[in-house]
Amino acid sequence: MGLFTTLSEPFERLLAALPLWQVLLLGGTAFLTLAVAINIVQQLFFYDRNAPPMVFHTVPIVGSAVSYGMDPFKFFFANHEKYGDVFSFMLLGRTVTVCLGTKGNEFILNGKLKDVNAEEIYTPLTTPVFGSDVVYDCPNHKLMEQKKFVKHGLTTEAFRSYVSLISGEVLDFVAHNKNFAGNAGTVDITKAMSELTIYTASRSLQGREVREKFNSTFADLYHDLDMGFSPINFMLSWAPLPHNRARDHAQRTMANLYMDIIKERRSTNGGQRVSGEEDMLWNLMSCSYKDGTKVPDKEAAHMMIALLMAGQHSSSSTSAWILLRLATRPDIQDELLAEQKQILGENLPPLTYENLSKLTLNAKVVKETLRLHAPIHSIMRKVQNPLTIIAETPNSNTKEYLIPTTHTLMSAPGFTSRQATYFPNPSLWEPHRWDEGHNLAYTQMGQEKEEMEDYGYGMISKGASSPYLPFGAGRHRCIGEQFAYVQLGTVLAMLMRYVRLENLEGKTGVVDTDYSSLFSRPMAPAKVKFVRRSDGAELPNGFTKA
Repeated sequence: MGLFTTLSEPFERLLAALPLWQVLLLGGTAFLTLAVAINIVQQLFFYDRNAPPMVFHTVPIVGSAVSYGMDPFKFFFANHEKYGDVFSFMLLGRTVTVCLGTKGNEFILNGKLKDVNAEEIYTPLTTPVFGSDVVYDCPNHKLMEQKKFVKHGLTTEAFRSYVSLISGEVLDFVAHNKNFAGNAGTVDITKAMSELTIYTASRSLQGREVREKFNSTFADLYHDLDMGFSPINFMLSWAPLPHNRARDHAQRTMANLYMDIIKERRSTNGGQRVSGEEDMLWNLMSCSYKDGTKVPDKEAAHMMIALLMAGQHSSSSTSAWILLRLATRPDIQDELLAEQKQILGENLPPLTYENLSKLTLNAKVVKETLRLHAPIHSIMRKVQNPLTIIAETPNSNTKEYLIPTTHTLMSAPGFTSRQATYFPNPSLWEPHRWDEGHNLAYTQMGQEKEEMEDYGYGMISKGASSPYLPFGAGRHRCIGEQFAYVQLGTVLAMLMRYVRLENLEGKTGVVDTDYSSLFSRPMAPAKVKFVRRSDGAELPNGFTKA
C-alpha cells in the first residue's frame, strides 16, 4: 500500500497542476485507448466461431462505418475476397451481416416474414418523412394492401397518358428552362435532372394541381422533406435538430396540401375525375381496404408523399447517370436518334406508350445504366429468429454460419450486377451487351421461367435469383418498376431529339459516385456540354435563348 501511495503521489500532483480540460482530455484518451485494446482482444481471441467472420476494426461502435460509407461496393468486393459470400461488420454500434451473390439476395430478400423484418430498420427514417399509418408505419398486411392500391393505379391506360404528359414536360424543359438556355452551353446534369424529374413525376403520377404548385410551394417543402433522409437520421430521427424541425413542418404542410386537393376534387363535378386525368391521387381516393374501410384522406396524402419521395430519388439519379454516360458515347446518342427515325419516322412524331416500347436500344441504355448505377446500394433487414446460412468461402469451400437476432442483414444486389461471372468486363458501360446474340449479353436472363408469388398485392416475380435486381425482390420489390422504365425511357427519347451531349474539354469518363446519402447519386456538380441538334426535332417558337 505504501509503495502504491509513493508511486501515485507524483501523478496526483501532476493532475492537480493541469487545467481541467487537459485532465478531461487525458481521461478521455485513456478510456478510448482501453476501449480500443479491449475491442481488438475480443476480435482476436473471444469471437464466436459459428458466426460469420467479422471485418477487423479498431474503433468500437464506429467499426467499419467510414470505409463502408465512402464506397460500399469497394468495401463489399474487398471483404468478399477476404471472407467469401458472408461476413459481418460493425456499423455505428450495429452488427451487420452481409450476404452477397444471388444466394445471398435470395436468402434476405425472399426471407420469411417471421424471420426477417424491414419495418424495424426503416420506420425511424421513413415515418417522419412519409407520415403515419403508411409504408413501414403499419402492419405488413396493411402495407401489402397499400401496394396493391398503388399497383392498380399503374395501368396501361395510365401509362398511355403518362408518356404524353412526361413528353410535354421534357419539351417545355429543353425549350424554356434556364438549364438549357441557348443553342449550346454547359449544364449541371445532377441539378437539371433533379428538377426535370420532379416536374415529370408530379405531372404524371401526382396530378395537375400538384405540378402547378411545384413552381413555388412544393419546391422548398420537398427540399426540407428530403433532408429527413440524411443517414444520421437512422439514429437521430427523433432529435430536435434544425433539419428535423424543418422536415416535420414540411411533412405536415405537404400532407395538408394533398388533403386540400382531395377536398376540392370531391366538391367539384360531383367528385368525378376529369376526363383524361389518370393520376394516382384519383386512384387512391376510390380505394378501400379489405374490411371495407375507405382509405382516409390523411393516409392517401401520406402515400402520395411516399410515392413522390421514393420515385424522385431513384429516377433523378438514374436519368443523370444516363446522360453522363451518354456524354462519353456520342456514337450511342447518334444510334438512339437514328433508331427513332427508322422506327417512328423521319419526322419524329409525338411519342406514345406503344411506340416507346419499340425503341429497344433506348430501353437497353436505361437497363445498362441501372446495372451499374442502381440508386440503392444496400438493403437491410432485422433478424427476428436465429438463422443459418451455408456460404462459399474464399477457397471455394462451404461453411455454415449462425446469424443471431442481434444482427442486421444486408443485401447488395448491385454487387452481382458488377461481377464478371455474370457480366464480362463489368465496369464497362455498354448498352449493346443486352443485344440478342451479342457475346457480352447475359443470355440466361429471361430464358428461365420466373417463380411468381402473391404477397398481397398481386402476382409478381420473386426475382431474387437474378444477378440484375435494380428494383429489389420479394415482398418489398419496388412496385414503381414499370413506371420508372416508362418515365426514364420517355425522358431519354425526348432529350435525344433535341440535344447532343459531350464531356467538357479535357475530361474523360464520368464523375464519381456520391454515397453520402441513403440513395447513391452522381457527385455534384456534374457538368457536360450540350448542343442543340440540327438533325433532330424542331423546338417550338420562342425557346429560351442565351
